[in-house]
Parts: sequence; C-alpha cells; structure tokens
Amino acid sequence: MVIKMDEKGKLLTIGQFAALHGINKKTLMWYDEIGLFKPVFINPENGYRCYNYHQSSLLETILLLRELDVSIHEIQTFMKKRSAKSLNDLLNEKIAELDLKIAHLRAVKKTLCNYRQNMETLLTMDLSEITILEKEKRFLVTVEIDREISYDKEVEMITQKTQEYQLRRLHDASYGTMIAVESLKRGDFDDYTKLFIEIPFPIQETGLHIQPCGNYLRAFYKGDWEKMSEKYQEIFDYANRHRLQLTGFSYEKIINENVTDHIEEYIVQIEIPIHN
Repeated sequence: MVIKMDEKGKLLTIGQFAALHGINKKTLMWYDEIGLFKPVFINPENGYRCYNYHQSSLLETILLLRELDVSIHEIQTFMKKRSAKSLNDLLNEKIAELDLKIAHLRAVKKTLCNYRQNMETLLTMDLSEITILEKEKRFLVTVEIDREISYDKEVEMITQKTQEYQLRRLHDASYGTMIAVESLKRGDFDDYTKLFIEIPFPIQETGLHIQPCGNYLRAFYKGDWEKMSEKYQEIFDYANRHRLQLTGFSYEKIINENVTDHIEEYIVQIEIPIHN
C-alpha cells in the first residue's frame, strides 16, 4: 500500500481502520487488550481507539502471520524483538510448513482423482471385457511377500510401509499385489511375490520398482478368489488370439473396497504389460 506523507498523521476510528483492512473491529480490540497491536491514540474523553495509516504495514504483517497459522504467542515474541532476521527466520519456518501442506494437498488430490477414476470405471465397466490401454511409467514402493502371508498380515505390512513414507493414512496411496507373468504361465496362480504402493507424490528414493510405460492388457475379476485362475486363462487366450506377448508382472488392485464391506463383492483390476 502506498501512503502519502500527509496521510500518515490522519486518525481513523477503529471501525474505519478495521474496514480498511477487511477485519472485524473486535479483532483490533482484542489485539489491543493482549498488547499485540495498540491504537496510536485513545481519546481521553470517550476512550475511543484511533489509528493511522502508518500502522497499516504492521497490522498487515500480523494478519499475514495469522493466515499462516502462526500462534498469537509466536507473534507476540516476534513483536518484542522485531527485526529483519527474526521475521526472516519466522517466514522461512512457515514457508517450509506451507510447502509440506501444499505437497500433502497435491497428494490428496491425486488420491481423490484415482478414486474418481475407479468409480467411473465401476459405473461403465463390463466385467467380461478385456481391453488394451496405454500407461505412463510409474515408480512403486514394494514389499516382499510369499504365499504363506495372510491377508491381515499384508494389510499390516502395507500400513507400516505407508507410514515410512510419511503418508497420513493407508488410503492416501493406491496399493495392490504383484505376481510374475512367468508364474501365471506355468499355472502357479498363488505365487504372489510383492505388495506394491503407488506413492501419490514424487520421491527420490533408490530401490523403487519401475512399472514400465507402454501398452497394458486390462481385465476385471469378481467372484470366488479361488477361481481367479479362470480369468487369467481368459486373459492368456485373448493374448494368444491377438498375438500379444505379456511380460513382467501382473498388477492386481481392488478398485471398490471403499464402497463395499463384502469380500465376495470385491472387483479386482488386472493390468499386465504387453511386450513391444
């Protein structure tokens, strides 16, 4: 705000000054009572608080800090030793916190978009249909498992892993299971070797599993989990008819567990890379 020199001495009522800064005058009264921001003048006859334009920059600084969730106590401490260094230190701290919040909100948005995509798929899908789609490269966190590990234990392992990557809740990420295509080809349909977690924000970590970009064969399965081998047989028959070579891993993900409590109603999305 650019203030003319002759305006700095002009007195404003508490209502005028509050309106100038878009706040309630009770806020100014409270700031005065706690000694955070005092009026420049109090009329001795009626006790009315008065302010001037020169105080605007300081009030705006306080309002900015409050918008950044800086506590009143922190602001009071800053006001007692106000300097360029103390404000710089405080702003650096809050900017770092804000960056974390922004990153979290971006992750939440990506998770919500994944949920929405799953719901759109549920509304339009044909369980008998097998399709080909193109996917971008993705980086997955994986957890080694074997066929002896129970479903309950898998959930515990996934939960622990998400916490290691500073996710607030299990459903802040997409997760599922991986089984090698070679295992499926030899009829070993229980040879799951990995759980995967798709972290919804960029991470710079070594040892991540790369889910390659390219064309994928996609199918869906609903029913008795013991009979999922029949779906895989359909998939391989489809691939043979269309001369498609499947490779790598089959990535399985339940896409409707947040809208049903019944395991028998779960719909598994199956995606397998096609060798180019």
